[in-house]
Amino acid sequence: MKKHFSIAIDGPGGAGKSTLAKAVAKKLNILHVDTGAIYRTIGYAAFSRGLDAKDESQIAPLLKEIQIDMAFDENSGQKMLLDGKDVSTEIRLPEISMYASNVSALPCVRAYLLEMQRDIARKRSVIMDGRDIGTVVLPDADLKIYLTASAEERARRRCLELSERGTPKAYEEVLREINERDYQDMHRDIAPLREAADAVRLDTSKLSFEESEQALLSLIQEKLK
Repeated sequence: MKKHFSIAIDGPGGAGKSTLAKAVAKKLNILHVDTGAIYRTIGYAAFSRGLDAKDESQIAPLLKEIQIDMAFDENSGQKMLLDGKDVSTEIRLPEISMYASNVSALPCVRAYLLEMQRDIARKRSVIMDGRDIGTVVLPDADLKIYLTASAEERARRRCLELSERGTPKAYEEVLREINERDYQDMHRDIAPLREAADAVRLDTSKLSFEESEQALLSLIQEKLK
């Protein structure tokens, strides 16, 4: 495989992008960057301060006040630090999902994070996942993948995950939230979620995690051999 390369993975929320990317990155011994976690950290900061995540006049000053850092651990992967505190668990709370989606639609937030993400990819081989990696952040990525699954399957997986965490939620409510976030991500004015023209589509609706992992790994190895 190439010595230095970048892989961009885009797709809707709950498609398993980060989990799969993290597993594959470990096998390839490269860095996995979960960009959604960065937006979640900003969303969590807004949530914690009672700010309106859709209001740029409230979020722009926030970006000057907070310090966001990423720490990478071989075992636990990417950790998000907010003002020096590890908030990797807090940012995964269900209520933070919409906050993350809202702040990610703001021009000030996207400009704030764009260079940070590109700089990581310049320095190291990465597999980076998000909503606009192949279309905006890394338009020249060596491989672009659009990872998706049906809304119903994503809701089923999400319910299972929440139940395992001890924070169960009704399937109908989770499905409604997923559809709402899909619509918001696809219709925002700035860098909406869309499939890059040169992306390879991978639908995992009917695949197990192991099958999805192998399919993703095979795509990468074939492209970058």
